[in-house]
Amino acid sequence: MASEPEQPSIDESPISPISPIERRNSLEKHLQHRPGPQDLKNRNILMDTNAAPALQSAAQDLERQRATDSLKKGLERRPERGALVEKNILPDSTAAPALQGHQRELEKHMRADSLEHKIQQRPKPEELIREGILGVDEDPTK
Repeated sequence: MASEPEQPSIDESPISPISPIERRNSLEKHLQHRPGPQDLKNRNILMDTNAAPALQSAAQDLERQRATDSLKKGLERRPERGALVEKNILPDSTAAPALQGHQRELEKHMRADSLEHKIQQRPKPEELIREGILGVDEDPTK
């Protein structure tokens, strides 16, 4: 007696533990919460244009080229550094930009010290009257 070889059994259980009905419901739920076209445009995912999708890339390239040209024109008309220094728009300094604030503070304090020194060296009103620079009736102490 020859025994017949056993037929291998085929596993027909689903790969996913989720049933097809649950999967369909999940898809429908995700589609219901799908962001609208305006939200996608606001987040720059979709382009805000009425052009055909085949032309949107070309339109974007043209817009970028227009912006580049505009910047180049602006830079060509930009005044030279010397002109900005003469108009006191830029400081006349060779210090690094990170140090220019400290440099301005130092110059301010040096001017204040210089003025204080000159005020202390100023002649007294009595000396000015004695030398005839001020009249007796112009004495600021009276």
